[in-house]
Amino acid sequence: MAEPLLIGVDGGGTQCRARLCDLAGHVLGEGTGGPANVRLESARVMQSILTASRAAAASAGLAESALTRAHAGFGLAGAALTSACDSLRKEPNPFAAIEIETDTYAAWFGAFGGGDGAVLIVGTGSSGLAVVGGQQHEVGGFGGEVSDEASGNWIGHEALRRALWAYDGRAATTPLAEAMLARFGNSEGIISFVTTARPADYAALAPEVFEHAAARDPMALAIITEAAADAVRIIDRLIEVGAPAVCLIGGLSGLLSGWLPPEVRERLATPQGDALDGAILMARRTLSADRAAERA
Repeated sequence: MAEPLLIGVDGGGTQCRARLCDLAGHVLGEGTGGPANVRLESARVMQSILTASRAAAASAGLAESALTRAHAGFGLAGAALTSACDSLRKEPNPFAAIEIETDTYAAWFGAFGGGDGAVLIVGTGSSGLAVVGGQQHEVGGFGGEVSDEASGNWIGHEALRRALWAYDGRAATTPLAEAMLARFGNSEGIISFVTTARPADYAALAPEVFEHAAARDPMALAIITEAAADAVRIIDRLIEVGAPAVCLIGGLSGLLSGWLPPEVRERLATPQGDALDGAILMARRTLSADRAAERA
């Protein structure tokens, strides 16, 4: 019988990544797929996961059928929503077993290897998690409608909101406002965009806001300064519940870290591994559980 495999998936609102490993932990292959926030339609999320997993198998020189040997750990944005995770588990898939946790949990697992510590993810969305003495403390991460402060989604929303303020005279026009209006043609173009835009679409605007903030654009500075303050509030809370260290991770972490106060940056730690490493640890846990059940 062929040896089992381990596959970890890290999924967010913009894309998901998959890493395929053997039991010794050697990376065999990696791949990417589309958005995998579980708040999206479950079939779409599973398709993104399968696209990334098939690409990982192909990069390892393995046939797609090898995925039937893979125990899987999924660290997915929005996975705190139990009903959505239940729907995702019902979607057809080839895996030998599946464990689903939030992307924040997978990031913490990878960053601290199961030890005490906290992570703040800032990407398309944002969420914080501290694990102290085995107890989990979630901070933020309630979704873009009411939360996700300091995220690309939030920054993109604010850029468009404030550009419209400049358009109708409620705020001074700045190069950022002009750039946002020019990107969409006019105010009607912005309205058309937001009618169907998803969090990842707003997050795609964030790097341009950071560029204008670096050039000291007043509107961009106000947005990024507020985003940094929101991140500090989350970090402060993670430390308050007892986390000995906090890792800032995610697609915007490199851009945002430079805007944090020096005393906060000094408290940030370098992660031992990434969210995919955490997802692989989850996958290994499902294999161990299956083997224990077989022996019982």
